[in-house]
Amino acid sequence: MKKVLAAVVAAFAAFIGYKFLKLNEMMLASREMPLKYLNCQYLKNIEYGAEDITILKDGLAFLSTGLKYPGLPSFSDEPGKIYILDLLHPKPTPVELQIKGELDLNSFNPHGISVYTDEADDSVYLFVVNHPEHKSQVEIFHLVQEDTLVHLKTIAHPLLHSVNDILAVGKESFYATNDHYFASDVLHFLTLILDYPMCEVVYYSPEEVRVAANGFLSANGINISPDKRYIYVSDIVGHDIKVYERQQGEQLRFLKSVAVGSLCDNIEVDHRTGDIWLGCHPNGQKLVKYDPEDLAGSEVIRIKNILSEKPVMSLEYGDDGHVLVASTVAAPFEGKLLIGSIFHKALYCDLK
Repeated sequence: MKKVLAAVVAAFAAFIGYKFLKLNEMMLASREMPLKYLNCQYLKNIEYGAEDITILKDGLAFLSTGLKYPGLPSFSDEPGKIYILDLLHPKPTPVELQIKGELDLNSFNPHGISVYTDEADDSVYLFVVNHPEHKSQVEIFHLVQEDTLVHLKTIAHPLLHSVNDILAVGKESFYATNDHYFASDVLHFLTLILDYPMCEVVYYSPEEVRVAANGFLSANGINISPDKRYIYVSDIVGHDIKVYERQQGEQLRFLKSVAVGSLCDNIEVDHRTGDIWLGCHPNGQKLVKYDPEDLAGSEVIRIKNILSEKPVMSLEYGDDGHVLVASTVAAPFEGKLLIGSIFHKALYCDLK
């Protein structure tokens, strides 16, 4: 019995050791940071990150700032904010949007964002993932003036339990990614240790709420192709981008996965070329174990022709944390690039 017990203990210890080794691989703990710089400057007024950025075809950019996310550092006691930026202006400067309506702004904690433009009258609706007091809900706003958002609606649902990012496809309908399956961090950690992909993409409309796609270790950024036919989802821990065909009735058909070799957060799509732009974390361990002497770096990856048999992937920006800490999003517009971060700053870069 002693030999059997010893063998069981040894096997269990070996299993746990192997799983922790796999977890380090998931976190890219030993990865060397690739370096590549652009001609960039810090955006004014952005002091506590710009976790997500989205740009309209006319050059108007929206930025969510001040995110407080469990397990990650935060350097502001103030509520989060939404900024707008006109990229057609000779000197683009973010302007804080005023929010009107019955939303509690004292607990506003914006995460992923998406914009829906009503083609009938060009009305602009901003969808924001909000985590007041660590809850998970979606806010819908109407842009009524150059600097004003009117809060229209708060959406909460049991399937929207840990929303990370959002893709608006109608005035009240959207896809949302859940980055946890369990509310418990311990159980979520176990799903990673056991390599068990349980996270989901949820489709919401006033008529129905359902799981649209599953099988993610941690579903994160989501976006859509310029022709609205394909949807892209980042599995940040799985180090890949999953591609779906959008079918009738808002059904998603899985097409392929594209490995990216990094912890890629949000996805932006070039309106003109359809290229995919990813804001990524090159070393997840440095992000989680925040050390001012050894900061988490930033990485921007571009994917051309993602629907082809051989997509072309390139490093567009790489920094070891000296310029930008913990990049999350990279949004291109006519030779310019906005790069946001979780809690640091945001960059305005020239791609030419």
